[in-house]
Amino acid sequence: MSDTDSSANDLFQEEPQPETKTPKPFHPLQSEQGPLKNLVDFNFLQYASYVICDRAIPSIEDGLKPVQRRILHALKEKDDGRFIKVANIVGHTMQYHPHGDASIADALVTLTNKRYLIEGQGNFGNIYTGDRAAASRYIECRLTPLAREEIFNKALTEWIPSYDGRNQEPVHLPCKLPLMLMLGADGIAVGLSTAILPHNFIELLEAQIEILREKKSTPAELNLLPDFQTGGLMDVSDYNKGNGKIKLRGRIEPRKTNRLVITELPHGITTESLITSIEEAVKKKKVPVRAIDDFTAEKVEIELTLTQGADQQKAIEALYAFTKCESSITSRLICLQNNRPVERNVDDVLRENTRQLLDILERELQLKKEKLLDEFHNKTLVQIFIENRIYQAIEECKTYDAVQKAVADGLEPFADRLKRPIVPEDIEMLLGVRIKRISLFDIEKNREEIEGILAELEEVEKHLKSLKGYATRYLKNLIKTYKDIYPRKTEATGFSTVEVRELTATELQIRQDENGYIGTAVKGEFLMECSSLDKLLIVFGNGRYHVMPPPEKLFIDNDLIRCQVYDREASFTAVYTEKSIAYIKRFKIGGAIMNRDYFLGATEKSKLLLLTDGTPEALYVKYKPAKNQRIHQQRFLPADTPEKSAKARGNRLSSKGIKYIDIQPGRWWDKSDDGDIPDGVLL
Repeated sequence: MSDTDSSANDLFQEEPQPETKTPKPFHPLQSEQGPLKNLVDFNFLQYASYVICDRAIPSIEDGLKPVQRRILHALKEKDDGRFIKVANIVGHTMQYHPHGDASIADALVTLTNKRYLIEGQGNFGNIYTGDRAAASRYIECRLTPLAREEIFNKALTEWIPSYDGRNQEPVHLPCKLPLMLMLGADGIAVGLSTAILPHNFIELLEAQIEILREKKSTPAELNLLPDFQTGGLMDVSDYNKGNGKIKLRGRIEPRKTNRLVITELPHGITTESLITSIEEAVKKKKVPVRAIDDFTAEKVEIELTLTQGADQQKAIEALYAFTKCESSITSRLICLQNNRPVERNVDDVLRENTRQLLDILERELQLKKEKLLDEFHNKTLVQIFIENRIYQAIEECKTYDAVQKAVADGLEPFADRLKRPIVPEDIEMLLGVRIKRISLFDIEKNREEIEGILAELEEVEKHLKSLKGYATRYLKNLIKTYKDIYPRKTEATGFSTVEVRELTATELQIRQDENGYIGTAVKGEFLMECSSLDKLLIVFGNGRYHVMPPPEKLFIDNDLIRCQVYDREASFTAVYTEKSIAYIKRFKIGGAIMNRDYFLGATEKSKLLLLTDGTPEALYVKYKPAKNQRIHQQRFLPADTPEKSAKARGNRLSSKGIKYIDIQPGRWWDKSDDGDIPDGVLL
């Protein structure tokens, strides 16, 4: 092949294409490492973990948030039985809590107002009125006997360094009380929140006794319900063991003929916010209240004077419907367990608290047993040492080692009287006994003390063998001590939801005047009564209709056919004309957008002849006179036509001009021709 041919062939050869790469799908989790991903993966997760574990969520182990635990620890360190300035406690707590003094003071005030753990002196605010506490330098506090005796034990506490490493703080307090359910808790963390409702202290203890007595085959049926300091009423029909919704009501009592007194509040509602809501309802004429007097101090007392002639029961229902006399709260029990957030229910938490109670009581008994054994050992050694004059054997010893050996040899024959072997520390203790003590030693008194120790040891051993029985007696003793101090305040009862529409069914009056206006602010002919919560269906002569709130003043130009409360499920029968042809239609309005125009006919040029509720038994039609017209009136059966949507075209009724149409024969109906009148056919 010539060079010419070769070059010609080259012209027709395909040029090499650049290598193309198939784009890889984007996977955020598999993308290359970058600063943003590192920020999210490390910094954000670290922050989220910190907020969840160290700030917002209580721990199931002792029921406390970190700030609460540190406050109680600081109070214990400062505790001498007397009141201490709150400012001092706040300052001491800051050694352990790496946040500002304001958050510590607020947490301390909240704990104090819950009454169980901290006793306050001075102005700690008012849970009823919402008044804030005085400044920390003006108020004092101390641990309650309950806290002092039941949530601390240094020997059982695990310690970790504080945030700056200068001090030691407890990981958890060895708490024998179900604090998380007693106190309740609210907290918002990253990605989750908790809302734990407080429960009655005595009822929790009684439930723990039931748990201790239950058999594996038949678990105890626990029916634990929240209890709020503000009292009131609650409906727990939607509440499921710590998770779900609770409806709350204040307690309203009738007084005289025209007065109501609010004596208890729903949880989370203050007298100030409640009175504000009542005043707003009065302005809107929702509740028949003429005057409000607040006499709240240590107890809630809001007196309402009703308008003249107002019914007390209906007024109470209106207060529940339109004011903060009724509210609802949602509970979700999320807590930390083993330093991880978990969702539990009340029964699970209380069973875990009961297990922890048994564990702490057992460890306390073991510590007491060890202490008693040490006391028995020491007192027995001293008695043997003095009673058998073993101390005389050391008089001739030349060295300290010889002294120790002489004492050990002297005790050896009596080893069977001891409950553990003799160790060098025991000999050092005996050698430290003063001569004065030896000379004044009362053997009989020492024997009595040893017998007392043995009796205590026997009792401890008995408790250890029957730990559940011991825990039950412990709980019963707590109940006996605190039953009168912590009674139930919130009454659990079922109450039906107040039907607001029924209460306000006659709230507004719709009227029509001669100038073509309708509405609540119009003076004229009365049309209907309705509620401000209702929607109205307004139908015009050309078949146009729309759904709207009750208007104050609306121009309709005397073309109104129908004005009624809107019900999307209501059925109607309509007859309209379009291009000289009459149509009949059975339909439901169905859904509608507010204030948007719709038409019952196919076009805006339709004319509505009849609109009636439901399906009438018959329609009576009188035709306009016409040349060569043989049928002057007819009866139609609407049930023969199927139900359609409001926008659909109806069935053809007649092409004749209609003079009269009604569901009942009027004066215009020729009754003499009834027998010869054929029923109309709907096409």
